[in-house]
Amino acid sequence: MELRHLKYFLAVAEELNFTKASEKLFISQPPLSRQIIELEEELQAKLFIRNNKKVELTEAGKYFEEEVKALFQNLEHISLKTKKIAENVSGEFSIAYISSIYSAVISDLIKHLKIQFPYVNFKLFEVSTTKQIDALEQGKIEMGIIRSPIKSPKIKSHLWFQDGFSIVFNKNNIQLKSEKEILNLKEETFVFFNKDYAPHYHEVLLELCAFYGFTPKIIHEANNINSIVQLVKNGLGISIVPSNIAKNNQDPEIGLIELKKVNLRTDVSIITSKEDESEITKAAVEFLLHKSSSR
Repeated sequence: MELRHLKYFLAVAEELNFTKASEKLFISQPPLSRQIIELEEELQAKLFIRNNKKVELTEAGKYFEEEVKALFQNLEHISLKTKKIAENVSGEFSIAYISSIYSAVISDLIKHLKIQFPYVNFKLFEVSTTKQIDALEQGKIEMGIIRSPIKSPKIKSHLWFQDGFSIVFNKNNIQLKSEKEILNLKEETFVFFNKDYAPHYHEVLLELCAFYGFTPKIIHEANNINSIVQLVKNGLGISIVPSNIAKNNQDPEIGLIELKKVNLRTDVSIITSKEDESEITKAAVEFLLHKSSSR
């Protein structure tokens, strides 16, 4: 059995049409049919039901398709990892982060890594937590910075720091002097992270409002923390953002009050693949953990 047999099989399984599959593979139909017959003979299993009207997968064919797809995904992962090992310190290193992480720290990280690994092309991507986990599992990024929780057996997690929350508001529109007055905001409109983009974070914000005795009127949603702060500045609502972001916002029009009464924190974690033992990854994680200890 050769890889080409498996590629031919997948093409027919996806198209369920020998003519379309042969066009997709840039070969004529008779050789394709012969290859499938050879594969079935080798497996001693009928993979397709063929008649004049249609082509269907047998139960054995459906199982074989699932396993072959998994095999090719694993081969792709092996190829990527082999390439990265061969590149060692002269290839690419991709880092993903969520928008609610203060970007200056990320910039410091890249500067630090460039000194140690001058021939590496470092790439930064702003990506949601869910997509970061998928990308890391598939070997598309080397490191991610997310807000927990993490549920993946393939990923190693390092707690970077715990972040609190702060109310942010436009000082010209909202008069708010202390945490005691937060219930007064129950009639105000709120700007939150999109529920589909950051479901866990969205739920945490609702929990915070419930603690203070109200349900927020969410009028605007965004997928980027800077967009949320800008909407607040433009007077389109108030929001609750990570204190890490709020403290680094020096805009005189933006007011902030840290929520200290509620014992609710969010874990910011550095994630890497459990299989990754590269010197670059180790250096990146150590730098960020050192930054955390000196916060």
